[in-house]
Amino acid sequence: MNRALSLVGFKKSGKTKLMLDLIRELKKRDIKVSAAKFCHHNFDRQDTDTDKIGSEAFDLAGFTESETLFYWSEKKYLPDLLPLMSGDVLLVEGGKTLGWLPRVLILKQPEDAAELDNGLALATWGKVGTDYLPHLNNVEELADLLLNKGFMLPGLDCGSCGYEACADLAAKIVSGIAAPGDCLARGAGLDIKVNGIPLGMNPFVERVISKSILGMLSELKGYSPGEVEIKITGR
Repeated sequence: MNRALSLVGFKKSGKTKLMLDLIRELKKRDIKVSAAKFCHHNFDRQDTDTDKIGSEAFDLAGFTESETLFYWSEKKYLPDLLPLMSGDVLLVEGGKTLGWLPRVLILKQPEDAAELDNGLALATWGKVGTDYLPHLNNVEELADLLLNKGFMLPGLDCGSCGYEACADLAAKIVSGIAAPGDCLARGAGLDIKVNGIPLGMNPFVERVISKSILGMLSELKGYSPGEVEIKITGR
């Protein structure tokens, strides 16, 4: 899973309807969707928006200020749960503070964009647009936008890319100045995946793990310097 998009707007702006329409469009393309939802009520209620999304998405993570849909009794963060999710793309409803993926704005009035954009907006959706972002009203176009321009960063804010936070790099990617490959927390000398999801780590942690593993392997018969491949199946 390396493509992602969030649908951001204020309450009653139509986020859930758009989420459902986009999930159904992607399913028609045989694309499995992992969904995440941020809301302000508990998840022990039937016939809620969360229930509707869960019935359509391949899998779902839900977040409130005090609960997580996976039934941990403490607050978790979306990047922690990605290895548990097996969709081809990630769709997020809400999550205004998430700075490691791009977003589409669903506005009630043009002025809302100043609060919701944060340099991460690819387009607007719905009845209200802006004078500086592409405006979409076709769910097929929105699906294409996700598949062509969606991305996600590890959210470590490690600074190894030269930017202070992932949100800064993400904004540069959205503006076309940078690319997802500029993130140095993935795909360097050490590549770790959990259930197919790349695990981000800052360069210091990468060096510690790499040198520790190579040091132990060097004591084994048959070891010689070169590319090392290790596969661990969790039980």
